[in-house]
Amino acid sequence: MNLAHWLARSAQSNAKRPALFEGQSCVADYAAFDAYAHAVAGWLQAQGIVPGDRVAIFMKNTPEYLIVFYGIWYAGAAVVPINAKLHGREAGFILHDSGATIVFASADQAQSLGVDAGSGARVVVAPSDTYQAILAAPKSDSICARGPADLAWLFYTSGTTGKPKGVIITHGMALSMALCYDVDVDRVTPEDTALYAAPLSHGAGLYNLMHVRAAARHVCPASGGFEVPEVLDLAAHFGRVHMFAAPTMVKRLTDGARALGRSGEGLRTIVYAGGPMYNADIIDAVDHFGPIFVQIYGQGECPMGITALPRDVVSDRVHAEWRRRLGSVGRAQSAVEVQIGDASGAPLPTGSVGEIMVRGQTVMPGYWNNPQATAKTLKDGWLMTGDVGLMDENGFLTLQDRSKDMIITGGSNVYPREVEEVLLEHAGVVEASVVGRPHPDWGEEVVAFIVGDAPEDELDALCLDRIARFKRPKAYIWLEAFPKNNYGKVLKTDLRKLLKD
Repeated sequence: MNLAHWLARSAQSNAKRPALFEGQSCVADYAAFDAYAHAVAGWLQAQGIVPGDRVAIFMKNTPEYLIVFYGIWYAGAAVVPINAKLHGREAGFILHDSGATIVFASADQAQSLGVDAGSGARVVVAPSDTYQAILAAPKSDSICARGPADLAWLFYTSGTTGKPKGVIITHGMALSMALCYDVDVDRVTPEDTALYAAPLSHGAGLYNLMHVRAAARHVCPASGGFEVPEVLDLAAHFGRVHMFAAPTMVKRLTDGARALGRSGEGLRTIVYAGGPMYNADIIDAVDHFGPIFVQIYGQGECPMGITALPRDVVSDRVHAEWRRRLGSVGRAQSAVEVQIGDASGAPLPTGSVGEIMVRGQTVMPGYWNNPQATAKTLKDGWLMTGDVGLMDENGFLTLQDRSKDMIITGGSNVYPREVEEVLLEHAGVVEASVVGRPHPDWGEEVVAFIVGDAPEDELDALCLDRIARFKRPKAYIWLEAFPKNNYGKVLKTDLRKLLKD
């Protein structure tokens, strides 16, 4: 089934329900949302777009984004979302690799493409007079049929270890992810509001599906991004707000709300993922906002769909193992199996540390035009995530680190996150990131980068009190800020290069 049918059904049953907002201003109800999407589909078909073609979106978070998104699906094509923060050359690579012949872009992004991309794709600026003419064009008269194995969304990885790879996300995968959200993460109702403060090109955008199905409201901040006062104002205005946020966003929201004397009125659910959430930060967030947080673990290759840690566990402070469970990413979602394996993919006993493996309805069939990467990542039906973790006897999965980030010193494994968790217990540490540095005798030694003003002797004492001596950082380096990518993840490759230089 083409998942765009969810929009058409909501338009049938809730035609006058407000659908799309820019800030507090309503741009379209569900009837108009559906009509605009049909107009985009009709225009695309008139340009020669046929089922299976790829159409890119290189836009900031705006209501037009969702209209174009569903127009592409109505036409039977696949969406190629490009993070609006990428450089024009990076976007150009994605356009060329995906074979997209049309790209809808915000004005700034279109200018970047015009100068740098050279992809040959036709650029349509939205909003613009051209875009308005598209909305007035003859509409498609139906939704193109798509099957569960047909390409819906071609997601490009961040490419921190090389050129980005295109992850094939099918209609069946997206259906599995969306239905698991209702079962394992949160239940969406028509009274809810999806607030898109994180890029629509990623997980926040995927989460539009269940909100469209429920005929809920969709709000794009007028700023186009994540500004704490604006998020708090919108939550208070609309109420029952759902938001996806990276852990760094949760920390900023907590610190900002406290500084402004705001309680977070109207925030109903914040789903966090996309990087390590340290216990100190989520405890602080729950203390301030209450039990509104849910954690999920996923990858582009299994979008938003590996595990979930529900709000009752995130907010629990009574269970004997609450700290350990809070430090986990929860249990397997309903449509997948999760196990821990060795380097060959053989399963390891419960409690062992190894590579996290996933298989099921939400796992990709492979990478776009990249059989070598596909063969390396998919083994006997299992997705080899590249993440290291362990699963306890109750099914809670705890991430250690990416396998490439593990430090081996004197033959012993050190997982940076474990050390970072301890360092963040110090009130003077704002951020911590741990990497390995080559050592002539031990192979590697542990080095901690710190944002903050904690004294080195106090950090040493804290580590010696919490973890084994060999895990204690042998050097501390203070920075004003960490290098991060467009999604807020710390670039450990840049930190290692800083050490090398």
